[in-house]
Amino acid sequence: MEPTVYLEMGMVGLAGIGILTAGALRGWKGWLELKRLELQSTSHSDALPAPNMTSRIEIADLKERIRKLEAIAAGVDL
Repeated sequence: MEPTVYLEMGMVGLAGIGILTAGALRGWKGWLELKRLELQSTSHSDALPAPNMTSRIEIADLKERIRKLEAIAAGVDL
């Protein structure tokens, strides 16, 4: 093969690596922006009032149901 073929293949490979790198960098920046927005939204949610007693009772009930289902799946008699 001629040396120009090798040069052309190297240039195409280098261009491909550059395109992949640029795409990965753009994705990384988007992911960082998403995480930044998530952190901002969680810092604002700290100001929410405490849950009322009804929701706490419902959560406790759901936890108990989950424990029972896990015991059934493990084969333990309740």
